[in-house]
Amino acid sequence: MDPTPVPELGRRAKAASRLLATTPTVLKNDALNAAADLLLSRAEEILEANSADLARARDGGVSATVIDRLRLTAAKVEGMAGGLRQVASLADPVGEIIDGWTRPNGLRIRRVRVPLGVVAIIYENRPNVTSDAAALCVKSGNAAFLRGSSGAIDSNRGIVSALREGFDKVGLPGDAVVLVEDTSRDAALEFMRQREFVDCLIPRGGPSLIRSILDNATVPYVIDGDGNCHVYVDASADLDMALDIVVNAKTQRPSVCNAAESLVVHEAIADRFLPAVAQAMPEVELVGDEETRRVVPRAGAATDEDYRAEFLDLKMSIRVVQSLDAAIEHVNEYSTGHSEAIITRDLDAATRFTDEVDAAAVLVNASTRFVDGEEFGFGAEIGISTQKLHARGPMGLAQLTTAKYIVVGEGQVRA
Repeated sequence: MDPTPVPELGRRAKAASRLLATTPTVLKNDALNAAADLLLSRAEEILEANSADLARARDGGVSATVIDRLRLTAAKVEGMAGGLRQVASLADPVGEIIDGWTRPNGLRIRRVRVPLGVVAIIYENRPNVTSDAAALCVKSGNAAFLRGSSGAIDSNRGIVSALREGFDKVGLPGDAVVLVEDTSRDAALEFMRQREFVDCLIPRGGPSLIRSILDNATVPYVIDGDGNCHVYVDASADLDMALDIVVNAKTQRPSVCNAAESLVVHEAIADRFLPAVAQAMPEVELVGDEETRRVVPRAGAATDEDYRAEFLDLKMSIRVVQSLDAAIEHVNEYSTGHSEAIITRDLDAATRFTDEVDAAAVLVNASTRFVDGEEFGFGAEIGISTQKLHARGPMGLAQLTTAKYIVVGEGQVRA
């Protein structure tokens, strides 16, 4: 049987979004909890489907990073179910009065949060995104219109089937989550151009996907961009703290967008600090400037491309700088606007860094790995925006809403 055409799926998602916009919070919560139950009861089927995806990936010779993103385990399925329950427990942003005022003519104006409508998500080889996206969309009153990768299609089918059945059980439309099963490039391009049905498109993937969105999308989008994240170790830093943070930011999970890719070190502490970094991370390939290579002989020469790269792997670029000014200049030159950290005991240096570095999140004395919707208390995130409109940083429930002005009068007419 041929896959359902993308426009027909968009039409169904749009119809569901109109119902979701006025669905009571308690019903949305019941639906998410029911879907969590179904995920757990069908865990064995979902893992079997994931095994098929993994087998195709291995046969295709894909990288270990892609395999890591694709792989599901029983613990990960439990985590996905837990994410659904966590989102169910969060406050519903829909209907929140953002602000309000009364005009001199007596008109009462209030600005209220309302759903976006149909949120389309296109993503690569991360089946957990399927449940995360559905949870956040449904709780915020939106329909989730999903297009995953061909590499994860069996996993995504299994997850979406469980979600839809859970929604149906409590009376929420199954089309609250709609999956595009046509994984061809033509279908992806068609998905990006559903202006009649899609209110916002969020891509989650690498540079080629982002470039395709920029070149081809005709619907509004929020870019979940690359994460060339930096850690700057200042002259006044506690070096033991700095080492712990650098090791965590680089190695705890190197294949994700909030992992550190670049280390910037003040020259005053480079001779003491960089050898400790090299010793603490023997599995990490280090590349750096001339001063880095003098201090760490095993480091290779860094190119401009290295300083701009999101490696998503056990590799890190290093730059030794003469001043805080030079550190800020380097970060702003090479940053993708995701997450940047400074390690320092100097309040003035921390303040300057947070004020002058242009990124969605700037951290002081903490790992870049904390820039995450769950760690921020948002529940499962739908992505981390590196642009400035309409959302920036981790996108949780509030970032999946827009505002409606409600104006109440008593017969006023404009003169």
